[in-house]
Amino acid sequence: MATPAAPQRSRRDAFDRVDAAPRASERDYGSGIYRRRILVRLDGDQACGELEDDFHHFRVELRHDGSTVIEVDGSGVRSPWTACLEAGDPLQMLVGTPLAVGPLALSALDAKQNCTHMFDLAGLIVTHAARGTDGDRIYDIAVDDPAGGTGDRHSRLWRDGELLLDWHLQDRTVLGPSEWVDVPLWNGFIQWAAKELDAELGEAAVALRRACDIAHGRQGDLDLFESADELGHLMSGICHAFQPHNAPLAIRRKGSGRDFTDHEGLLLADFDSRS
Repeated sequence: MATPAAPQRSRRDAFDRVDAAPRASERDYGSGIYRRRILVRLDGDQACGELEDDFHHFRVELRHDGSTVIEVDGSGVRSPWTACLEAGDPLQMLVGTPLAVGPLALSALDAKQNCTHMFDLAGLIVTHAARGTDGDRIYDIAVDDPAGGTGDRHSRLWRDGELLLDWHLQDRTVLGPSEWVDVPLWNGFIQWAAKELDAELGEAAVALRRACDIAHGRQGDLDLFESADELGHLMSGICHAFQPHNAPLAIRRKGSGRDFTDHEGLLLADFDSRS
């Protein structure tokens, strides 16, 4: 990859920044908000992006020749398991991938061999590069904790500061707005979005649906576990860290979780110093 414009900051720097947010073990589940920010940037033949939420902070950089990915690098800054930090290796399967728009841009690749979040981020970077417009795109996502344990919650996505999606959910069912009722959020949603939505709305909708899933992680405390292998009966094979050969070696990075309910301004606050 090309030499970055500013020196890379260490993982310790990243933890110093987010230390202003409460640790995950201190949160009051049921009255908070899961937050995720995704920022992607295109500059000529180079594109990069970062994703950060309660549990994760990943970065992907790639270079393209105008039609194809020719170089890629993925790295973990803050992650729930040690194996997540090694997920830049399987991401090399992106090399040779055509630039394309829409939620199926990386559908030919095996997502489960990758870190889910690094892979999702790479997909948004690829689609941003495919559009060929230099500059940034920012997604901000907020998913309320279920009200009173009822499963009733709102999930929202802003794109470049503009509210684009606002779903009222009951567990895994969309109650509103009306045009989203009966949408199969957990049953072939990516394929549905690619068929029924324009490419940009489809990309955003898939990003919000992923966040709705990950937000459930606020209910528990991963620091109670020593390795991903202890959750293997629930999550075996779903991603890089939970592949059977990786899970026993995927050690919990205790203390890495944060609660950004009242601290959304901390998410990716040091992005420009890393670009």
